[in-house]
Amino acid sequence: MNQKAFLVGADLGNLSGANFSDHMQELELLSKTAGYDIVKVLSQKVSKINSSLYLGSGKVDEILNLAKYHNVKYLIFDNELTPAQSKNINKKYKKITVIDRADLILQIFMKHAKTRESKVQVELAQLQYLLPRLTRAWTHLERQMGGIGSRAGAGETQIEVDRRLLRDRISKLRNELTKIEKNRITRTKKRVNSYKVALVGYTNAGKSTLMKSISGADVLIKDQLFATLDTTVRSVNLDKYNTILLSDTVGFVRKLPHHLVASFKSTLNEVVDADLILIVLDSSSDQVIEHYKVIKEVLNNLNANTNDYIVVLNKIDQTENHKKIQKLNFEFPNAIFISALNSLRIEELKLKIVEFMEKNYKTVNLKLPYSNSKNISLIQNSTFVISRKYKDEYLHIKAKGPIGKIDSLLKLLSK
Repeated sequence: MNQKAFLVGADLGNLSGANFSDHMQELELLSKTAGYDIVKVLSQKVSKINSSLYLGSGKVDEILNLAKYHNVKYLIFDNELTPAQSKNINKKYKKITVIDRADLILQIFMKHAKTRESKVQVELAQLQYLLPRLTRAWTHLERQMGGIGSRAGAGETQIEVDRRLLRDRISKLRNELTKIEKNRITRTKKRVNSYKVALVGYTNAGKSTLMKSISGADVLIKDQLFATLDTTVRSVNLDKYNTILLSDTVGFVRKLPHHLVASFKSTLNEVVDADLILIVLDSSSDQVIEHYKVIKEVLNNLNANTNDYIVVLNKIDQTENHKKIQKLNFEFPNAIFISALNSLRIEELKLKIVEFMEKNYKTVNLKLPYSNSKNISLIQNSTFVISRKYKDEYLHIKAKGPIGKIDSLLKLLSK
């Protein structure tokens, strides 16, 4: 199957040459992850985006002529195109398939969705994307979805039928996601007394590797964008007394389509509900500061911008430039530099997490009768016991633990 593609970008001059090149390199990595064979990377310097064709008419004609010459079937654009832009480009050359960044990311998500939840989320985002773009030109999306409606009749009437079917399907998917979200809330309630830590970061920053390094759990690790879409949660003993629930979430990327973020909101609620967020950055990347801004923007959109967080600069073993390290120290004065792959400074990170946990701990003095061995055992096994004093009839225990857990225990003891 011919998967030959051109990458197309508009250089608006608001980025340095290096940054624009980095954006196009990311688009290339996304395209390769989706399975396309990149033939050329093409761009045009413009003062503003052309409302009808994205680029200038002459440049679009030049690109389409090159596509004919190289037998290229796909044009992949670095921005989300309007339905009109896509339609107008396709009118010029009907054998070309126009794919924008949002569509490309959706294709990758569709390939990697494994659980029912992620499949529903991806399909919902894809249908919301497709609805305003529904024409005969978008057959590549139709194929991915397994067909929309009957194609016996052509023209506006058939498109309207398809749109109605899409709206019905979108409604059903939203209802299904609501049920999934209720189940998630039920599971979350059971973990209310646990200290929750969420890993967030730019895709390919090493979150899954860090998850494995901290927890020792066997998690999927691939040098690929969006290798997994499903949240992984593991219980991790940081030391003898401190246990956390550590979750790894879907990676972020520039210009992540807003409808995709909305569809994956239930998955990303692991971040919203977290007591502590670990923002994982690739310290070897030249765009690490920009990546941090992208992450903070997504956290802000999720209303998770007030959560406690630690900046974790990963892949320090790949960063040999001392001036760059000094600059990162200046930009992120409280960050921890690690190598998740080589388990370098992971213990220091664990200690830092414990520091944050201490802020959310509560210390209590308890007077427990020896006759109630069950409660004594419960306290000793589920809290950090600071001291014990044995009196004639009572055991005096000074203990500390997460506020939620201590309050639950006190409520239990009062019965």
